[in-house]
Amino acid sequence: MTPRKPSHSKAPLIKVPVREQVSAGGVVFRRDETRVEVVIVSVGGGNRWQLPKGLVDKGEAPEVTAVREAREEGGVASEVVEHIETIEYWYAGIENGIRVRFHKRVHFFLLRYLSGETSDHDWEVNEARWVPIEDATSQLAFDNERRVMDRARELLG
Repeated sequence: MTPRKPSHSKAPLIKVPVREQVSAGGVVFRRDETRVEVVIVSVGGGNRWQLPKGLVDKGEAPEVTAVREAREEGGVASEVVEHIETIEYWYAGIENGIRVRFHKRVHFFLLRYLSGETSDHDWEVNEARWVPIEDATSQLAFDNERRVMDRARELLG
């Protein structure tokens, strides 16, 4: 009799649902005779510095979202000058108690400051502040946002 090969049962593969997300935000800048400053915001428990951004509402254009998020998170009114870059990345999260993979795209715009104070930010933000553009890149937590800031510096000359 031939010995039977042991059967190795593998756990069934579980398909993790994928959700598409679209956000928008921007580099809000102001310029005086000597320098350019930009708005960065601190969020989360570890005071992670990033650019103001948020989810695009249904029926909302990304440019409108970028201006809205600059107002909500950065406390300032602004207007779109031009598109800087669209970044994309994946992350895992929980949606309705189920593990989900998110495929996120974020549209970033160069935004000219019009009015307002960074102290007038919403509850989601620990702090919003103006920083010299040459210091901003090193303060941002994410590589892709550092790249966006570098591109904004190029566009502003």
